[in-house]
Amino acid sequence: MLKQGLQQKLLQKLSPQQIQLMKLLQVPTVALEQRIKEELEVNPALEEGSDSADDADEPISEDPFASSDDGDGEAHEDQNREDFNLDAYLDDDETPAYKLQTNNYGPDDERKEIPFAGGSTFQEQLIDQLQLRDLDQRQYQIAEYLIGNLDEDGYLRRELFAISDDMAFSQNLLADEKELEELLMVIQQLDPPGVGARDLQECLLIQLKRKEYQTVELKTAAMILRDCMDEFSKKHYDKVAKKLELTDEELRDGIKEILRLNPRPGNSLSDSPKSTQHIIPDFILINNDGVLELSLNSRNAPDLRISRTYQDMLEHYSKSKKINDKEQKEAVMFVKQKIDSARWFIDAIRQRQTTLMLTMQAILDYQLEYFQAGDETKLRPMILKDIAERVGLDISTISRVANSKYIQTSFGTLLLKSFFSESLSTDTGEEVSTREVKKILEDAIGAEDKRKPVTDDKLAKILKDKGYNIARRTVAKYREQLNIPVARLRKEI
Repeated sequence: MLKQGLQQKLLQKLSPQQIQLMKLLQVPTVALEQRIKEELEVNPALEEGSDSADDADEPISEDPFASSDDGDGEAHEDQNREDFNLDAYLDDDETPAYKLQTNNYGPDDERKEIPFAGGSTFQEQLIDQLQLRDLDQRQYQIAEYLIGNLDEDGYLRRELFAISDDMAFSQNLLADEKELEELLMVIQQLDPPGVGARDLQECLLIQLKRKEYQTVELKTAAMILRDCMDEFSKKHYDKVAKKLELTDEELRDGIKEILRLNPRPGNSLSDSPKSTQHIIPDFILINNDGVLELSLNSRNAPDLRISRTYQDMLEHYSKSKKINDKEQKEAVMFVKQKIDSARWFIDAIRQRQTTLMLTMQAILDYQLEYFQAGDETKLRPMILKDIAERVGLDISTISRVANSKYIQTSFGTLLLKSFFSESLSTDTGEEVSTREVKKILEDAIGAEDKRKPVTDDKLAKILKDKGYNIARRTVAKYREQLNIPVARLRKEI
């Protein structure tokens, strides 16, 4: 049974400009430059350069069709005509696209036409090498498919039977596991050594095999990897030495050879697109004799303006008494769309600059003692809410700024997110930052005897002696956040 009724709902909708601002806030400086370049390419009403003095005297009205003064105090001669209203000349199905969507993209949107970096992938370089091998067309096609299944480290993580099924379905190629294994051996002969391996053990053994076990140390390294991989990976060196009947010196020499190998051969090619990415600071902080001077990277503040040509075109249309021709309607729609889009973009860039500076200045004021000294132990506990309340912005906005922006200081270029931390209490009741505790952990582990690394229990005791009463499991959590392995895996001989 169908029922009809009235219902009230309170919905919050973001304007296209707000959406554009939120997306621009997320991107770092290097991505902003690319985003501006894209906007300049797609919008002819947007230009580089600052506004001229004439433009400054005649700012664009929010209603571009409103009549304006001609400069000598007289109104336009057709002032008494009906004001031009674009909507009156458009049917519902002719609503311009700029009213329905905004021409901007976020980091989650896929944009393939203008990559940030160029260069060939290691898979492409392997295929180039494959062409020099003595393979028939069928073998080449199968080997090429195998290369396409390698991950970014150069490993083949998938089972051969699964690849065989995929090839039969997608390529109409029938090949059993034995044939795939044979062609995988061909791939494993390509450079860099170790590509095409199915696990770390195979990867390292392939590299040792290339060296043809020319020395005793290389033979020892191969023996360790082949017969004691599990014990070696867990750093149970005593078990390795006992099982293989090696002296400490022989074991040490063998391990040295293993450590010279590359566990991620796919990443060794320097012209991979990833290797061209660089950190560009969004803020620059200078300590001028104790006075901190904060500035926004000039690349975040480009000179942009609305094209005078497009403004004149719109003014020309606004003076027309009647627009009936379909082509004229389309021309008006196009010009207005481009000017509106350009205005939105310029405003969003300016708001971005203001928001960035407000947020960074609030962080600087909150962590003033840290920025003056550069000492991590001076960092105060600080969460997103603390800064949001200071600047009067939403927590999500502060998060967008902090997650992807860097500041250049005299003691390094740092991610804003790293200044935020939870708090904990010392034995004296003082509130300190968890970053301070992590710094003490780092220092303690850095100073340890690598032959007898400090366990989490001992680290907890070290902290307790310094007044930080922290449980062992919390120490383990902080150690993991610092990407430091357990004591057993830090052991050296």
